[in-house]
Amino acid sequence: MSKTKMSIKNLDLFYGDFQALKNINLDIEENKITALIGPSGCGKSTFLKTLNRMNDLVEGVKIKGNVQLEGKNIYKNVDVIKLRKRVGMVFQKPNPFPMSIYDNVAYGPRAHGVKKKSTLDEIVEKSLKRGALWDEVKDRLKKNALGLSGGQQQRLCIARALAVEPEVLLMDEPTSALDPIATGRIEELAKELKNHYTIVMVTHSMQQAGRISDNTAFFLLGELIEYGSTKKIFSNPDNQKTEDYITGRFG
Repeated sequence: MSKTKMSIKNLDLFYGDFQALKNINLDIEENKITALIGPSGCGKSTFLKTLNRMNDLVEGVKIKGNVQLEGKNIYKNVDVIKLRKRVGMVFQKPNPFPMSIYDNVAYGPRAHGVKKKSTLDEIVEKSLKRGALWDEVKDRLKKNALGLSGGQQQRLCIARALAVEPEVLLMDEPTSALDPIATGRIEELAKELKNHYTIVMVTHSMQQAGRISDNTAFFLLGELIEYGSTKKIFSNPDNQKTEDYITGRFG
């Protein structure tokens, strides 16, 4: 049994009067990829954003329950900037900053006080290698990141997230804006990265969840219907709703 990295207990989330998440309980295992699946609007991305308090930025959000990172509740007496250093995020659409490739990756470390050029050089190289992008961009680090292809931009955003040495990487449909080849690269990358990080990924693609995740959580209308090993969820789910969704009977 793997070690639990994050533990979610009795989590409710409200946007004003609307309850978007209802009594969610699950443990996220260390160095595994956990996929969050379910139809649009079922609470997957909302849940993902509770894991590094991105929902704090939304007006009228109320959160009850407990989200623990290594046993400590992230909603009690926690420095949110430090939390987001430990729990990084990659969004659906690649969003590089309009600056050089180098400066994109160095941005986080600089913000956290790294000034020495040789140290930044090392971090940039290591992060781009981990992001499977180094060989493609090492000769044009000073060029604007917006000149990269969509798939390269997304790998750059992953490298940028890794530059501050997070422990957990949240990915919100990281391949939905990409072509199949770029998608394949990101999937391979995610599989490599789980050796160093704990990954939680929202995906619309059942095939993607089946290919790369260790565990899968199925959400429906704000509820967690079923959670377990991906193999079991896809081959022998306990809940009829899970089976209906996975076999394409609805969603």
